[in-house]
Amino acid sequence: MIGRALGAVGAVVVLAGGAGWVLTAPEPLPALAVQGPPGDPARGELVFAAAGCASCHVAPDAEAGDAPVLAGGRAFVSSFGTFHAPNISPSPQGVGDWSDAEIMDAVMRGVSPSGAHYYPALPYAAYDKADPGDMRDLVAYMRALPPSEVESLPHEVPFPFSIRRGVGLWKQLNLNEDWTVAGDLPPDAARGRYLAEALGHCGECHTPRGPLGGLDHEQWLGGAPNPSGDGRIPNITPAGLDWSEEEIAYYLGTGFTPEFDTAGGEMAIVVSELAKLPEEDRAAIAAYLKAVPSVEPAAE
Repeated sequence: MIGRALGAVGAVVVLAGGAGWVLTAPEPLPALAVQGPPGDPARGELVFAAAGCASCHVAPDAEAGDAPVLAGGRAFVSSFGTFHAPNISPSPQGVGDWSDAEIMDAVMRGVSPSGAHYYPALPYAAYDKADPGDMRDLVAYMRALPPSEVESLPHEVPFPFSIRRGVGLWKQLNLNEDWTVAGDLPPDAARGRYLAEALGHCGECHTPRGPLGGLDHEQWLGGAPNPSGDGRIPNITPAGLDWSEEEIAYYLGTGFTPEFDTAGGEMAIVVSELAKLPEEDRAAIAAYLKAVPSVEPAAE
């Protein structure tokens, strides 16, 4: 009797373990998503700017130049450990030996060429909503950038977060291709939704997170604690940002607020990239921010 009970328990454990292994398996993009015409590097430059790639992957001490060198090295401190942006330049130390499909899998699904999960410090939960054609253009632009021979730094992540397979469970809970601001929007706001929710990944900074690090979509863009510990990242819903659409668009292109202040810190880097987009794209983001449901400002 005891032997049969132990055998049943063992079978349940094996089945549960097998189910968990399947549920946490990396899931690359479907083959049809990575197929298509060759990317256009000129269009890819705009995707690169909208996605803010330089703000993370250009080395912190790099001098400004015409073409960004994506050597990585920037550190991002979180409650789960410290993550270091990798070298993603077109070199052997970066992604030069990767196929287009492998780069797209990394960016949009958080899956490495070896089939391992990437940590969601790479905002693939947002990029997963991007148009595959835009991603092919992005890859074409990245391949035209200067290479860097700098080795990527390892992440500093303690147990149990160091178990990469566990990221698969995080993905099951947090990857969703639906728009956060759902429903039909006017064309300009719909374009802004794509730029803000998919490429620009605004929610990654401006939305609070749950205990497992997933975004709280009920508080979308309602402001969040600054990971550095210095103040809060602002609420940019209509309840927290009373600027007009024209004022928002002007700020996104120049960094100047209606009060004649200027963007600082991380936002200054974001503005420097958004300024490269067509004026109508910044206007679209402004229209989207006016369409976002209001989240009441957090009590101080």
